[in-house]
Amino acid sequence: MRINFSSRSFALTLLTIALTTVGLRAAQSQSATESIPSPVDRVPSNEELEARQARIGHIAVQVDEVFETDQPLAAPYRLANSLHITTRQSTIASQLLFKPGDPFSRKQLDETERLLRGQRYLNEASIVPVRYNTDNTIDVVVRVHDVWTLSPGVSFGRKGGANHTKAEFEDTNFLGLGKHLSLSRESNVDRTAWQLSYKDPNVLGSRWKLATSYANLSDGGEKVFNLSRPFYSFDSRWSFDLGAGDTTNTISEYALGHVVDRYRMHEQLFSVGGGISQGLIDGWTTRYLGGMRYESRAFDALPGLSRGTAPEDRVFSYPWIGIEVVEDQYLKTRDLDQIGRTEDIYLGNLARLEVGYATTAMGSTRDAFMLRSALRSGTAFSADQYILGSIDFTGRLEGGDLDNGMMELATRYYLRHSPHQVFFASLSTSIASRLDPEQQLLLGGENGLRGYPLRYLAGSTQALITLEERFYTRWQPLKLVNVGAAVFFDAGRSWGRDRYAGVGASNALNGALANSTDAGDGWLKDIGIGLRLGSARSGLGNVLHVDVAFPLDGGSDIRNVQFLVETRRSF
Repeated sequence: MRINFSSRSFALTLLTIALTTVGLRAAQSQSATESIPSPVDRVPSNEELEARQARIGHIAVQVDEVFETDQPLAAPYRLANSLHITTRQSTIASQLLFKPGDPFSRKQLDETERLLRGQRYLNEASIVPVRYNTDNTIDVVVRVHDVWTLSPGVSFGRKGGANHTKAEFEDTNFLGLGKHLSLSRESNVDRTAWQLSYKDPNVLGSRWKLATSYANLSDGGEKVFNLSRPFYSFDSRWSFDLGAGDTTNTISEYALGHVVDRYRMHEQLFSVGGGISQGLIDGWTTRYLGGMRYESRAFDALPGLSRGTAPEDRVFSYPWIGIEVVEDQYLKTRDLDQIGRTEDIYLGNLARLEVGYATTAMGSTRDAFMLRSALRSGTAFSADQYILGSIDFTGRLEGGDLDNGMMELATRYYLRHSPHQVFFASLSTSIASRLDPEQQLLLGGENGLRGYPLRYLAGSTQALITLEERFYTRWQPLKLVNVGAAVFFDAGRSWGRDRYAGVGASNALNGALANSTDAGDGWLKDIGIGLRLGSARSGLGNVLHVDVAFPLDGGSDIRNVQFLVETRRSF
């Protein structure tokens, strides 16, 4: 939950900024309005335009204010519009997948809409043909809706019986250029961290992306750098990625929600790679990938709970190749995982496979085949019923054994009863094989089993079932949030004994572990109700969850009621 703060001096400072920028904003707004062609009585349909082989003519960009101006606004909303620095038209233009003279393609316009809606500083995006010209060109209007992106404030969250606080100064659209700048202080069950980050999704108006961050952690530090030119569209022909990271922190191991072991880990990562493609052909894109990765993890024992030993250091340095096949198939809808926002649901098929070989000749501590794969698929049974599935796999083949193997399967189902009510069901399963010592397969209040403590169950296999009846309203208090609600049921369990069960724990914890089977005694279930507040005017694009969950199983160590407050990217 984010609480924006203000004071007289803060307001005066913002007013000064507004006075210095109002001239620029007015000029931008006037330019956008004057450049928009007037619509005619009839514009040919998308099918007709494509059959006539029409080409793109004039492109106008319209940026709507944070609060709509089609009706009179109260003074606070007019002030907010005045203080807000409007997204520059050049920022929007640099992301378009078409230009004047290109063949008209409705699919390309739809893909551009999705790219724009994916930006955190925009709420909505639409591209509409407005005038057909005698030279067989079609003028279009690109219309986007700005949101408030400057977010000084504090937030508080609670899940699994643990609190989380964050103080942050963030702007996801710095000076209207689409750049992301943030400074934050965060405290959670693991650590306290100061972090400074900068992200540029279009470096100098190009397709290149830059992301960098620096964090000072209570148990170490983190430095991350990434420069990339991704496959930004289905028709992109090449990509490049360069990344590096250096992180030092404390790893904690859990049993029944309690820390039973810990040690220091220093991780260094470096990768360079890219891919080539022939573009979009008959609705499909095939991409050929490759690169080089370096992954190093070094460990040190810590006093206290640590057993005095730490995992062995590991280095994997390897080249890799891969292939990705993607189908262009999306559905545009509303009120599924968001409230009052347009959503783009992927209903196509995607397959990705990567294979690498790490060898001691290249600096690895041992030889291994490095494997990664992913599958995605979606189906619409009707206009109101969808199912989405995914499978992800990572692991290493060493001497005939699958080490650090993890397969994750997930299915989501949506059934819309009415414009304001949706039934949602999900089933997820994770299967692990010979995990590295610093890895655990955990399940608890932090990842879906809402009636139970943080990181409560540990094992080699786990499953989670969620059933929700979701309610969406058109109520928008103070024009700031969209309101929804949910009634939910969760059921989860783990199979297979976790290697840390009963090791290094206190006597009381050992007693509790001795009375349990493997990683958990059967299925654990909970029921609950929740309030959902969707961000309507901010660049966070998040949904605030306020849940009350009641566990239906478990022993005396489980509280009768769990209160959860957290911010997520979906309902």
